[in-house]
Amino acid sequence: MSWGSELWDQFDNLEKHTQSGIEFVERYTKFVKERTEIEISYAKQIRNLSKKYQPKKNSREEEENKYTSCRAFLSTLNELNDYAGQHEVIAENLSSQIIAELSRYLTELKAERKSHFQDGRKAQQHMESSWKQLESSKRRFERDCKEADRAQQYFEKMDNDINVTKADVEKARQQAQMRHQMAADSKTEYSNFLTKFNQEQNEHYYTVIPSIFQKLQEMEERRIERVGMSMKTYADVDRDVLPIVGKCLDGMTKAAESIEPKTDSKQVVDSYKSGFEPPGDLEFEDYGPGQAMKRTVSETSLSNSRGEGKERPSGGKSKGKLWPFIKNKNKSPKQSKEPISNRFNEFMASKPKMTCLRSLRRGLSLKLITLSSHVRNLIEGSGPEDFSHLPPEQRRKKLQAKIDDLNKDIQKEMDQKDALTKMKGVYEKNPQMGDPASVDPRLAEIAQNIEKLQFEVQKFEGWLAEVEGRLPSKSDPPRRQSGLYETQNSNSSTVGNNCAQDRESPDGSYTEEQSSETQAKVTISNPPEVDDEFDDDEETLPTIGTCKAIYPFEGHNEGTISVTEGELLYVIEEDKGDGWTRVRRNEDEEGYVPTSYVEVFLETNAKDS
Repeated sequence: MSWGSELWDQFDNLEKHTQSGIEFVERYTKFVKERTEIEISYAKQIRNLSKKYQPKKNSREEEENKYTSCRAFLSTLNELNDYAGQHEVIAENLSSQIIAELSRYLTELKAERKSHFQDGRKAQQHMESSWKQLESSKRRFERDCKEADRAQQYFEKMDNDINVTKADVEKARQQAQMRHQMAADSKTEYSNFLTKFNQEQNEHYYTVIPSIFQKLQEMEERRIERVGMSMKTYADVDRDVLPIVGKCLDGMTKAAESIEPKTDSKQVVDSYKSGFEPPGDLEFEDYGPGQAMKRTVSETSLSNSRGEGKERPSGGKSKGKLWPFIKNKNKSPKQSKEPISNRFNEFMASKPKMTCLRSLRRGLSLKLITLSSHVRNLIEGSGPEDFSHLPPEQRRKKLQAKIDDLNKDIQKEMDQKDALTKMKGVYEKNPQMGDPASVDPRLAEIAQNIEKLQFEVQKFEGWLAEVEGRLPSKSDPPRRQSGLYETQNSNSSTVGNNCAQDRESPDGSYTEEQSSETQAKVTISNPPEVDDEFDDDEETLPTIGTCKAIYPFEGHNEGTISVTEGELLYVIEEDKGDGWTRVRRNEDEEGYVPTSYVEVFLETNAKDS
């Protein structure tokens, strides 16, 4: 149906209807805009969630990525990040394909509607003007007819009156004729205006208004069609991302299916295997008069890395990581309630007393070196360069990985060297392409880099060889680690070994290190008073040989001494099995250095002794 023929008299209603149509488009545009804001906010929250649970660099979470379950979770986070990207695509497409298009179309629609209704109002105003002209001519014609009738009556009255002069009668006659002529002219004008008005009215209702209403109808139908297209686009925007969203979900499913419990269990073994052999059987000790029983530390129980020696009931939860056979960190259940001061008093009161204060001082010094190094590592968040803070098996893996990385770096430098050598050869054959001498500085720099890397490889290979030499083979008999306290018959060297047993030398032994999450609080109490008979051991130690530093050692810890590579020093106390050698630079400077960092040359009499 056509609006022009059916709604010719509904101009005002059509104006309201088209206005409500524009408001509907605006409301739909606002709806899509709010949906776009929701998609953007949702995508942002999903991205933040994925970023929040991403493993931090140099953290425990990054170390856990070697497990299949952790890698699966990381893959899920990555897929979730891609999933959030698809919601951003939805928001972008809604904004560009619907909001922007409808906003531009609304501007055009309002302008077109305004133009059509302005034409309609002009047509109505023209008809009203014609109607007013017609009414004016009609009233003038009526007035002139009445005036002509009155003039005719007056003439007849004057003509019948015998008392009126002939001149007055002639004047009245002329006046009546004039009025009749004016009435005839008004009648003709009225007839013309009426004919004109009828023609314009017919054209208005059958041509002008139908044309305008037809244009409005077409405009409204285009608006409705445009809204339908936008609604279809709204659905297509979501449908277009479904394949990629499905791939994201498939990736999450594939990541979940890649979890292998057996592989994770094997990885736990590879990560925490220490390389130590289980302790051997204890020998039977018979009790005899005047002979005290040896005190040993229980090494058959599992204890956590924090050194908690309390027994827990079976099935209880332990908060720390379990580590078997940790040396000198836990007391046996029977000794857990005995204060350490009682042990020290008993140790000092045993007869006969220790023959040399030097061994005790050595043990205490190495204890302080170990403790200071341990605290420093906790603060700095990293271990020594040679990974001496790790168990042998873990240290071997770290050293091997470091050697592999260095070999890769050497190969890269070698590839660059080969490329530059070929370039130099080309320059020598074709001087116009470049100066061969310009490549020499870079070649020299690469040669220095290769030399440094090869030196690093040799250094780490030396440490690796020491570790592999220390690792016990399966054919070796189980060894028993020494206890914390020995009997009164123990010599001074044994006491020195026991005191420094918590951390062996940096060339392959194991020093337990707490996790970075543990807050270390170290308190060193004042040493107990020592009898005066030990004061005689404070004399300067004699020189028993010389040594040459093969690696630099900074010696930050108390009791150590810093040395430079190639420096010659005097040996005043050889390694007692704890990995430390005491050296002297001059009369005032002396201290401990790692035995693996120096090459020792003992004198003949010192070797014999």
